[in-house]
Amino acid sequence: MARTATRTRVTKETSVEVVIDLDGAGTTEVSTGIPFYDHMLDQLGRHGGFDLTVRATGDLHIDTHHTVEDVALALGEAFREALGDKAGVRRFASGSFPLDEALVTIALDLSGRPFVAWDVELPESLPLGQPAFDPQLAEHAVSSFATAAGITLHVTKQAGRNVHHIIEATFKGLARSLRDAVRIDGAGGVPSTKGVL
Repeated sequence: MARTATRTRVTKETSVEVVIDLDGAGTTEVSTGIPFYDHMLDQLGRHGGFDLTVRATGDLHIDTHHTVEDVALALGEAFREALGDKAGVRRFASGSFPLDEALVTIALDLSGRPFVAWDVELPESLPLGQPAFDPQLAEHAVSSFATAAGITLHVTKQAGRNVHHIIEATFKGLARSLRDAVRIDGAGGVPSTKGVL
C-alpha cells in the first residue's frame, strides 16, 4: 500500500500544496518563494528519502512568517496522512547530527501525541537569504510540522556558532530520524500496547 498524501492549505495569507511519498527516492521539488526555507525543505526530503513536492505562494511583502508556518502545517498533515495506521513502523528514532562545528541531537516518537521540546539557542544573526528567513522561524517551522504530524520531538543543540549550520543540522537530523522511524521493520502490527497510534 502506497504511503503517499497530498495536502492543500489556502488562507487569505497563503496558498500551499504538498505532495509526499514516504517510500520515495529523495526527489524534491520545492518552491516557497523563500530560498533558505526551500533549501531546508530540500534537505528534509533528500535526507528523509521522501519524494517531496512543495508549492507555496504567500504574502512575502509583509513577512515570511505566514508562508513558513502554513507550509510546515500542510507538510505535517500530509506526513501524518501518509503514515496511515503506522502498522509495522519502527516508531522511535534518535541520533546526533553534525554539520561542521554544529552538532544537534534529535529524538522522536511517532506517538500521535504532539509535543515539542526545543533547546536550540541560536547566536545573534542577520536574517538568511532574500526574502529574509528569520532564524527564529526555524523553531516555529519544526514545531508546526511536528504538531501537525502528531510527533513527540526533542531537539537539542550540543554545539554550534554558525546559525546556518545549526539550522541545517537540525533539518538534516530531523530528516534522518524520520527516515528511520517510518521504516517498516517487519514486526507487523501497530507498535503500541494500546493497539493504535
